[in-house]
Amino acid sequence: MATVPPLVGRHFIGGHWLGPAGAQFESRNPAQLDEVLGVFPQASAREANEAVAAARSAYPSWRRTSRIHRAELFDNLAQLIKRETENLARLMAQECGKVLTECRAEVIEGLHMIQYVFGTGRMPCGEIVASEIAEKDASVRRKPWGVVAVITPWNFPFAVPLWMLCPSLLEGNTVVFKPSEDTPLIGQRLIELFLEAGFPGGVVNLVHGEAEAGEALVRNPDVNVVLFTGSYEVGHRIQQLSAEHYDRIVACEMGSKSAVIVCEDARLDLAVTSALISAFKTSGQRCVSASRILVHDRLVEAFVQKYLDGAKRLRIGSPLDAGNFTGPVIHRAAVEKVLRYNQLAREEGAEVLLDGSPLTSGEHARGCYLAPFIYRVEHRPGVRCIREEVFGPHVAIIPFRDNEHAIQIYNDTPYGLSMAVITESYRTMRLFREECEYGMGYVNLPCIGAEVHLPFGGVKKSGNGHPSAAGLIETVTHKTAWTVNHGTEVKMAQGLTTQLEA
Repeated sequence: MATVPPLVGRHFIGGHWLGPAGAQFESRNPAQLDEVLGVFPQASAREANEAVAAARSAYPSWRRTSRIHRAELFDNLAQLIKRETENLARLMAQECGKVLTECRAEVIEGLHMIQYVFGTGRMPCGEIVASEIAEKDASVRRKPWGVVAVITPWNFPFAVPLWMLCPSLLEGNTVVFKPSEDTPLIGQRLIELFLEAGFPGGVVNLVHGEAEAGEALVRNPDVNVVLFTGSYEVGHRIQQLSAEHYDRIVACEMGSKSAVIVCEDARLDLAVTSALISAFKTSGQRCVSASRILVHDRLVEAFVQKYLDGAKRLRIGSPLDAGNFTGPVIHRAAVEKVLRYNQLAREEGAEVLLDGSPLTSGEHARGCYLAPFIYRVEHRPGVRCIREEVFGPHVAIIPFRDNEHAIQIYNDTPYGLSMAVITESYRTMRLFREECEYGMGYVNLPCIGAEVHLPFGGVKKSGNGHPSAAGLIETVTHKTAWTVNHGTEVKMAQGLTTQLEA
């Protein structure tokens, strides 16, 4: 079979595609590292700033465009996504290593976000409130901030950008989009579809690159909002740099140490299935992946046996084979990080139950494949492997005595993104709902599986109170108060006098 030449990537700035002019980087298939999918230009600070200037120039006319017309462009985009679903899923599987079934689901998730904002285009964008003065009308309206920088991760290279791009553009902002340097191909294809849908040049801009491009966007004072999903370290850097700008809004969804809590009354099969999906879908490379499974003492032996049996049966292989459960991790550096944490767990006294290691023979020989690493460890102060994010198929099973003990263990990490509770008791469910620190909670479900009409975000090092997806509309707009006097004299609230002379 003939080899397909790598795609030549381009920036899109101010309505123009710009070819390579300087440093470049490659996008490789993590299932076959010798396959180069594309070669992309490395944006400099100059190009990032040009993209911001283009977005700023396009903002006045886009803001004045009817909100309903902006929404109708998303209907155009939705039809294109439906047409391209299979092509997008296959491209994503090749570039980020997720299996085809997951990639199809991600395309549908992105489509749902588009459909959501299309629907909200005809919904109220403010509210009427009462005034103390009968002759006054008072209202609250949302207005766009201006220019939004969108910086997204590789593991959800289609849905997460749409979580951010869609609310920003619907509400009248213009955007500069920097996709992950690990998945630039799907990012570029997404912008091509925006243009085919009829979004004007300058309203949507694309720059490829690594830290230099991202930092230039964050440092630019003409960027009003930064939307970021990725690691805590990068998100914290964005927040620090943004503190220098008096009108900067930052929404960061960062890391996690999410968990599934298996209570004493849990249905065992449901618990095992939920925990396997939570831990090993996308090879544990979701921000909401469970790297901790908390299990009641009385269930732990039975749970461990079933969990190990299930993990050993997981099919790990080519992302293009829809029969596989999961594929490779994203690159060699990810393999090395997971192996370091596997070794750390051993050093910290863990009992290794399933010794995950690189898969290097047969179809796995050319890629970044890892088998699940599962261990049992008691909760105690200072154990790093049960407190720090790993981002791979690395899972701790941690016994607990009672519900209060489980809450203590769950909260004993600097993160707070997602959790699942497996229980038949509504009282137990409510206890965990009230006492645990999280942004998304699930009962008798995996701790993955967000829906776009719900807010997506966390607390502590996982987020800063500006959730993504549907919750982002409040971040990319600001509220204004508007009061009109319909009387022929001035009357003031709070009984303030209008008398001009004593």
